[in-house]
Amino acid sequence: MRVAVLGMGMMGQALARRLLVRGFPVTVWNRTPGRAEELVGLGAVEAASPAEAVREAEGVLMSLADDQAVRDVMSQLTGIGADGPVVADTSTVAPDTARALRDMAPGGRFVAAPVIGWPPAVAEGRASVLMGGERDVADVLKPVWSEVFASYSYCGRDPGAALAFKLLNNYLLMTGIAALSEAAATGLAADLDETLLHDFLLTWPTVAPALHNRVDDILSGDHQGWFTTRLAAKDVRLAIDMAESGGLDLPIARLVERRYEEAAGRGWGDADIGAVVELLRGKPR
Repeated sequence: MRVAVLGMGMMGQALARRLLVRGFPVTVWNRTPGRAEELVGLGAVEAASPAEAVREAEGVLMSLADDQAVRDVMSQLTGIGADGPVVADTSTVAPDTARALRDMAPGGRFVAAPVIGWPPAVAEGRASVLMGGERDVADVLKPVWSEVFASYSYCGRDPGAALAFKLLNNYLLMTGIAALSEAAATGLAADLDETLLHDFLLTWPTVAPALHNRVDDILSGDHQGWFTTRLAAKDVRLAIDMAESGGLDLPIARLVERRYEEAAGRGWGDADIGAVVELLRGKPR
């Protein structure tokens, strides 16, 4: 099964790398050329356009930054025919965007497939994926789900449901990082032993396991991760919008969104989400 990966950010590269390791023929494309050299060296073929990338593919994985990007790329695939590949979007977008992508996809062969896990986990086969869409369409890509991910979960026919679950997950992550940053900064401001503080944060049950990989960065790191404060604000905003569509207002989420927006506005927009701690330290980028 040849798979096309559209989008060569860190997640897209991790997906392509994992596919290559598991023996899949892979074609890659990125809006800005030159980001796939390492993958080409591993055996991937780089295409000049999305349409070219998917021409001989049986499956397509999109990994793009935001709602507008996925709509733009999907619009370039409309000419490939109703019997073309299944298109799966692994990006984190609004549930309504996932539904729109289903309607835009050639032949309606679309699966929302947001990933739970960070790029290193994807590259090592330790991440999981949520799937939303027609089950028979999702099953076409079963070799991808079973070989690339540690687990996969079907969330129903509505592609928006998979995104709703992903947004809830990301909201909990962003809120947890913001709270962890305040706790860590408070401990350091109180002149607590940093090594002991570090060890407690990694062993206390009140600190979720998903936060452990940011403890070092929050305490003393350079915030050279992959999930930027700008993307964090975007994902929390999407969760807020989802809540509002159900008649709910999320005051904590609004505060968390503002914290990441402020971090991005102070020069930390391309830094990892752990950089939200710098708002407490007053450290400029």
